[in-house]
Amino acid sequence: MRQGPVYKQLLEIKQSRGGGFFLLIDPDRISERQSLTLAESSEECGVDVILVGSSFMLNSSFAPAVKKIKSSTALPVIIFPGSFAQITPYADAILFTSLISGRNPNYLIDEQVKGAPLVKQYGLEPIPTGYMLIESGALTSVQYISGTFPIPQAKSDIAAAHAMAAQYLGMQMVYLEAGSGAQKPVPTEMIRTVASHIDIPVMVGGGLNTPEQCVQRIESGASFVVCGNCFERDPNQSLLRELTAAAHPREQVTV
Repeated sequence: MRQGPVYKQLLEIKQSRGGGFFLLIDPDRISERQSLTLAESSEECGVDVILVGSSFMLNSSFAPAVKKIKSSTALPVIIFPGSFAQITPYADAILFTSLISGRNPNYLIDEQVKGAPLVKQYGLEPIPTGYMLIESGALTSVQYISGTFPIPQAKSDIAAAHAMAAQYLGMQMVYLEAGSGAQKPVPTEMIRTVASHIDIPVMVGGGLNTPEQCVQRIESGASFVVCGNCFERDPNQSLLRELTAAAHPREQVTV
């Protein structure tokens, strides 16, 4: 599949910085003031990409939220949709995800069929992504909404097989997701196994809230880490700088 400009930028980030940091903003879980504060300070804090998405929207403000976030930053803004209803023209690209860890046809192909005409109409760059839920120690929103079982943390071989299938189907990334506020993030052993079996970037998110956790996942083979839940109560810019620095090993200064 043709590589779009945003996807090429992601590859360049991985190459130059050794890894990338995606800040996830959920308009359904954070106030407009907080989301704009984060967006406005993101580039200065070292963020590479802003993801905007939600598993379940309680209001109709998603499109205006994306538009305001995009107007507040020069960083790429990528939609991480919970459904086709979250597709809006105000972003640069969209993670065109298929929930390959589950067997619910609604999230394997049905939402994608509904959303494809909108992606075309809006001129969004699609980044085909194999989305995989990983056991996290708690029932997550996306697990409940999708009605699917996550891959057990101890089953790295199953995760690797799903990731290989995603690559062979032509997807450009895989996303290992423990879920918002996960009790247990995706284990490093699983990341290492998945990364060793595929040639496309690996995103990892869910339950990551310390620099050490980000470093461990990048060192295990993740190309990008995704954080967001830890900023929902407090848009702590000091913590944001620490997390982004941890995701950029080639920029670490050694004395």
